[in-house]
Amino acid sequence: MNAPLDHRDPLVFDTRELGRRPGAMKRLSRSVPAPADMGVEFLGVPQGAAVELDLRLESVMEGVLVTGTAHAPLRGECVRCLEPLEQEAEADFQEMFSYPDADDRSRGSAETGDDAEEEDTLFLEGDLFDLEPVLRDAVVLSLPLQPVCQDDCPGLCPDCGARLADEPDHGHDDAVDIRWAALQGLAETIRDGEKDDQNGAAPGADEKQEK
Repeated sequence: MNAPLDHRDPLVFDTRELGRRPGAMKRLSRSVPAPADMGVEFLGVPQGAAVELDLRLESVMEGVLVTGTAHAPLRGECVRCLEPLEQEAEADFQEMFSYPDADDRSRGSAETGDDAEEEDTLFLEGDLFDLEPVLRDAVVLSLPLQPVCQDDCPGLCPDCGARLADEPDHGHDDAVDIRWAALQGLAETIRDGEKDDQNGAAPGADEKQEK
């Protein structure tokens, strides 16, 4: 069972001022610390970083409709050159928080609807709602899965790992793939052996000519 919401949590909001008057609206802005694990593999919002929220709360028949935008700093690394990068996230979201004592019509439609859809429904707890799961989903879905420091980042040299953006003329003369190095050595050994055979074949050739 989930713990009751704490109104002191920065991501918990109070809708008491709206009452249950359909059409009532409230706008608010709040700076909140980012929760943990808000990101993808190579990019995310550092835990505790300031997330700026602009919200609009609207009272409707079924509950409170929350529409908002979040701005947050991002930290990570480029997937091509592995250099640290810093970006800014902007994520829009909209979510309905239903009244826990929805009317009979709402409950009837929920009972005949899909069970999975019912499980995804978010509810107010008294006059409170927790924005964290909505914020997390919105920010994570807005992030690129393959973040780069710049669109044309050339990445790293496959031979030595040098960052190609720092050395535009970087290259390796007569570079040999290590997978072919052993075969190249074997070929040189064979050529050397053939030369030795040719040098030692002269006496045998004279004997054949004498016969």
